[in-house]
Amino acid sequence: MSEAVRLNPGVPAALELGVILLLSWLAFAAAPFLTGEYGLSWDTLNHHIYLGWTADAPRFDLDVLAASYQVYQFPYLYWPVYKLAIAGASGTQAGVVLAGLHVLAVPPVWMVARECLPGRGWFDAGMRALAVALAFMTGVVISLFGQPANDLLAAVPLLWALALALTLFPERGFTQRRVVTLVLASGALAGVSVAFKLSNGPLVVLLPLLWLMAPGSWPRRLTLVVAGGLAALIAFGLTYGYWGWQLWTHFGNPFFPFFDAWFDPLRATLGWKP
Repeated sequence: MSEAVRLNPGVPAALELGVILLLSWLAFAAAPFLTGEYGLSWDTLNHHIYLGWTADAPRFDLDVLAASYQVYQFPYLYWPVYKLAIAGASGTQAGVVLAGLHVLAVPPVWMVARECLPGRGWFDAGMRALAVALAFMTGVVISLFGQPANDLLAAVPLLWALALALTLFPERGFTQRRVVTLVLASGALAGVSVAFKLSNGPLVVLLPLLWLMAPGSWPRRLTLVVAGGLAALIAFGLTYGYWGWQLWTHFGNPFFPFFDAWFDPLRATLGWKP
């Protein structure tokens, strides 16, 4: 392990991250644990539970706009909420379980902080911990801890993609094989994040700017960008494919109701009928 990933001699970075993960989980679970309840927003009552139900057993042949057009978004991140609801979990139990899922967003945020503050001293470790805390203290993020929206879970692979991309700077001294692996992993995670939530797309298109910071000649860097982009497309297809196929089968548009006019020529050419 290099000096850049150690707090100080004898204190590995894994220990720092472990402590931050534990404290984060306790903080995320504090609200439902102390109040004994977990918030049910209008969106939850309207479509969150229904989307989890759809993820568990597709209902396109049974319902029509059961919860308006929101029911056509990628549903699988709502499956845990649905299972907790039908299992009769209390607000405290549901909140603690979902807090555990939200903790998945902590390691990549810590990795970004470590890239910005790579020092080995206790002061640097404290600053990294503070940076992680501040990242989760905005009003929008805090509101997500009290209700089962999928925004934070959908952001997890995007955060990992960003964190991996930030490790590509030449001074890290990685081998070319390691660099290629990091770019492919970053691209794949970016593709997964877009499949989870299409609105992540405008953020993902900026990742190639970080991939270009990798060591090597410009032709090699451009090759990495192409490889990362292909990895993103493949990962998106594998993650979104099953849901997209269901939408295509029923509506002739894998992104229904978005971009529907774009698919009119294709439907006409194929003589498509629902």
